[in-house]
Amino acid sequence: MRSKRMAAISFNPRLNVQGGRKNHGVVVEEIEGLIRIYGDGQVERPPIIPSAPCMVTNGVVSKDVAIEKFTNLWTRIYVPSYSSKMPLLVYFHGGGFCVGSASWRCYHEFLAALASKAGCIILSLNYRLAPENRLPTAYDDGINTLMWVKQEARNGANEHKWWLNQCRYSSLFLAGDSAGANIAYNVAIRSYGISGSSIKPLILKGIILIQPFFGGEERTISEMHAAQPPNSALTLSVFDTYWRLSLPLGANRDHPWCNPLAEGATTLRELKLPGAMVCISEMDILKDRNLEFSNALASAGKWVETRMYKGVGHAFQILHNSQFSQIRTQEMMSHLKAFINQ
Repeated sequence: MRSKRMAAISFNPRLNVQGGRKNHGVVVEEIEGLIRIYGDGQVERPPIIPSAPCMVTNGVVSKDVAIEKFTNLWTRIYVPSYSSKMPLLVYFHGGGFCVGSASWRCYHEFLAALASKAGCIILSLNYRLAPENRLPTAYDDGINTLMWVKQEARNGANEHKWWLNQCRYSSLFLAGDSAGANIAYNVAIRSYGISGSSIKPLILKGIILIQPFFGGEERTISEMHAAQPPNSALTLSVFDTYWRLSLPLGANRDHPWCNPLAEGATTLRELKLPGAMVCISEMDILKDRNLEFSNALASAGKWVETRMYKGVGHAFQILHNSQFSQIRTQEMMSHLKAFINQ
């Protein structure tokens, strides 16, 4: 049975090409314009969002660097022109674990601006996507990236001195939006919880979770009734499709990777976590779940800073799809700068 989902990410509708349909059989899952899965397992991702080449933007140099050639794991590194050593922020893009790229223009522009404003070096990771690579592959890619940074920092390789020499290793942050925030959280509890020495000389100082993509079998009020802006990036049907495509086969939305507060998940009080910043959008279907998670962190004795952005929906800072997007994005940039540099 064909399951068709709508997603209104509207940069340039002319780029929403369907591509040549080959004989892969029936379409079994689809988020229109973003991803199509056929019965034979073939996956298509139409290029709805343009990519940006590496360039110098507002004094920020960016370059693509290979991390692991076997898995095609790579990162786009942003280095602003600051004379002093800077915090290092590892960023995971959104896209429901199934779509997105570190080269997407919307992420390039957002992260180049953040690097400049916050005065930090950013590694934007191009992790492997579901359904070809279901979870925990994205988490593994995140951990492998931290191990790679650790190794390069210890080796002092000449080819990476252009950014490593400007890093303040004692100020590492993991960040992401939507599914990327979910990855940042799960990489944090793996890397921070196992052993503080496992990533030395890096010291994880904080995590930044922007509209974190968490779920659960029981619906929240905002999931069912949120008043969303036009062109919303995340409807409930799209939410469900992403989870079906990314969780291990047979798992439901109360799997701990989807629902960290589910019965059977490791309790937050037991987890070792650095300080956290949780950014929530007022018109996001994830609002209630994000608030619940933030409150649970605080109740478990964790240090958490919660920010609510009024009048905007999911991924507003990337998509700029409402009249308040620009103003709220500048607010978010200021909050992120303060958190990273406190």
